[in-house]
Amino acid sequence: MKNSISADERIAKMTFASVYPHYVAKVEKKGRTIDELHQVISWLTGYSEKEIQGLIQEKVSFAVFFENAQIHPNTSLITGMICGYRIEEIENPLTQQVRYLDKLVDELAKGKMMEKILRVG
Repeated sequence: MKNSISADERIAKMTFASVYPHYVAKVEKKGRTIDELHQVISWLTGYSEKEIQGLIQEKVSFAVFFENAQIHPNTSLITGMICGYRIEEIENPLTQQVRYLDKLVDELAKGKMMEKILRVG
């Protein structure tokens, strides 16, 4: 999938802190917890709870957020559609990583079991 360069650049410059409250609202609206959200973020990125909070306070861009992350080796198991794009066809690595996070948050909000979201077994 080809994403326009401007869309990729916009995503790279967007701050994690600007999107995080939307993630929180989305999962809480559906009866899930911030702890579960952080579990999902930690699984994908390797960040601890404390590191997540620090990145929010520092207002880091998604580029910096993912540049320093330890991406989980099972991310290739995250497939499907998000924001009108098939995740596995996104060519820009950073955009794909952001969409992985979006997809995991969507799955959490939709009530999927944590084992399925974290691609266990």
